[in-house]
Amino acid sequence: MSVHASLDQIPVMGGLDDSPRGRVLRAAAHLFRHQGYERTTVRDLARLVGIQSGSLFHHFESKEAILVAVMEEAIRYNFSRIQDALARAQTPEQRLRALVFGELESILGPTGEAMAVLVYEWNALSPSSQQRVLKLRDEYEACWLGVLEELNKTGSIAHPPFFWRRLLSGAIAWTSNWYRPGRSLTLQGLTDMVMAMAVPKQDC
Repeated sequence: MSVHASLDQIPVMGGLDDSPRGRVLRAAAHLFRHQGYERTTVRDLARLVGIQSGSLFHHFESKEAILVAVMEEAIRYNFSRIQDALARAQTPEQRLRALVFGELESILGPTGEAMAVLVYEWNALSPSSQQRVLKLRDEYEACWLGVLEELNKTGSIAHPPFFWRRLLSGAIAWTSNWYRPGRSLTLQGLTDMVMAMAVPKQDC
């Protein structure tokens, strides 16, 4: 996708409303993903949102604060959705499926640009900002490891949960490089494939 000239052309990022703050974050996720954080200026952001450059600072104290907010909003929104799905799951296998589907949706769905920014612009954050975002990410990763530990205890997976998390994380993240919606393989189908790799012959 190329950089758009109008915010109306950009899909609404999950979890963000159409408030001035939400519009800034939506524009930032798009520009940071396609132009890069360093190459995106405050003027670029303001132009895409349709406001004066100085108006951005009514909502954020700096350009880095906008980057942090893009990352935090994406993590919070996706983790909230996944927690809701986990609460409905009855077995460890169903909980793993909820995690797999939720992560695929976060990468390939409405928050895809923001999640890509989280990965590719990590080094643009100051050490203090990295620590702030890491607190949220650590909570999310602990949820994954807890479910994988359940499966390990029941014998459903034979290797240490940490290794499984790294393997699944890499496989899921890589889908952004080749998966295109609208083809015969749906997100549910992708989830089936990941589950078959992780927990063969499970009953989800």
